[in-house]
Amino acid sequence: MAKGETYEQFIEKFAIKRTTDDCYTPQPVYEALLQWAASELHLEGRTIVRPFYPGGDYERYDYPEGCVVIDNPPFSIYSRIVRFYLDRGIDFLLFAPGLTQMVPGTDVCYLTTVCDIIYENGAKVRTSFTTNLLPGVRLWTAPALREAVQQAADDYIRTVRRDLYKCKKNGAKAKYRWPDHLISSATVSRIAVRGVDLRISASECTYIRRAAGIDLFGSALLLTEQAAARRAAADRAAAQQAEADRVAAERVAAERAAALAKELIPTEIAPYDPKS
Repeated sequence: MAKGETYEQFIEKFAIKRTTDDCYTPQPVYEALLQWAASELHLEGRTIVRPFYPGGDYERYDYPEGCVVIDNPPFSIYSRIVRFYLDRGIDFLLFAPGLTQMVPGTDVCYLTTVCDIIYENGAKVRTSFTTNLLPGVRLWTAPALREAVQQAADDYIRTVRRDLYKCKKNGAKAKYRWPDHLISSATVSRIAVRGVDLRISASECTYIRRAAGIDLFGSALLLTEQAAARRAAADRAAAQQAEADRVAAERVAAERAAALAKELIPTEIAPYDPKS
């Protein structure tokens, strides 16, 4: 440690620095984008894919015929991704960096909504969108899209912070029911103590220290869709086992109480004798 440096400052030097590539999208925000796309881009019957997840490789992803990519790509290679999809004739609607959205020489539409979104790692990023599903349109402020996405982003943060505030106001330890995609040592311990087998590979997760603008105690892991589904199944199995353990414990307690009562209660009681 350097002279005058606090322990926290020393530790911070070794912390993973989060960038806009680590901006994992709150589900309500993504759902708002999907609803707008369904009404404005006429996607009936088309498969929606999300190739950008921890450990994923968008270049080797198996894109179904006629699919549409609707996802939040790493912003550091955003231009390369746009060109990749255009070169291969893959339709897309992508989250885009609000201030560096334009990709010269490409035939796309810039949905310049500049929404202020706080992502699940706590980063606040001005976000717009880019698509090749609006031929002939180069730029659109898309007020309805901006309103829907911004409202979803604001409501999401407001709900999270309101729940935490209520806990603190009541003097309770702040708790929040995070989505299945986020798992910490504390949450996985409830699975482990019930003997449930859950295995997450390194390619299915990434470390995260903040979510929805909130610091996570002890850090956590952000899971892919497949891993989150297995985690949810493990949670259900652990809850079922916990209930089975509770019933078994109550049965054992009842049996012990019955045995003790049998030992203590006499089979015959002598008549009462006032002279004795």
